[in-house]
Amino acid sequence: MTNIDDFPKGLETIYSHAKNTKHKNPPVETWNPDYCGEIDIKILQNGKWLYMGSEIKRPALVKLFSSVLRLDDDGNYYLVTPVEKLKIEVEDAPFFIISMEKITSNGDTGYYFYTNTHEKIELSSKAPIEIYLNEKNHPKPYITVRRNLKALISRSVYYEIIDNAEEVNIESKKCLALLSNNNYFKLYEL
Repeated sequence: MTNIDDFPKGLETIYSHAKNTKHKNPPVETWNPDYCGEIDIKILQNGKWLYMGSEIKRPALVKLFSSVLRLDDDGNYYLVTPVEKLKIEVEDAPFFIISMEKITSNGDTGYYFYTNTHEKIELSSKAPIEIYLNEKNHPKPYITVRRNLKALISRSVYYEIIDNAEEVNIESKKCLALLSNNNYFKLYEL
């Protein structure tokens, strides 16, 4: 198990990248560092980050760590810098949607979602809503944040989505869908 104090080698590079570029997040998908083991970091279903069982209360640190988060083909989540790769535990999805915003401009409506790390996601074909059913047959809605990283949509935001959705026919099937930027995003079939 790696200690959080040992991780900063690569974080200096990340901090420098954030200061010197207009990109929000570093290009972790292009880095291929050596695997350095596990670090006792866990992301809870509600988006809280824990280190050794205690909540990380510094939002800037959570935001920095989330910027170097990667989900690899092996199904595991890693914090990745140019020089190290550390496995962490994620309870459900690594992000949590805490609010949404409906913006109408020139007659077009768009929906934007905000994560617990203050990232703004526009509902689009790159960031669609996906709804799965849990073991009790209750909906679990997600949206893609970036790359293959998803956010669980909070219950209150999910209710807002449903309130704004409309019944439409998609591929000859009656569906509940959300219209955003002139595209319908199917939530589920009726």
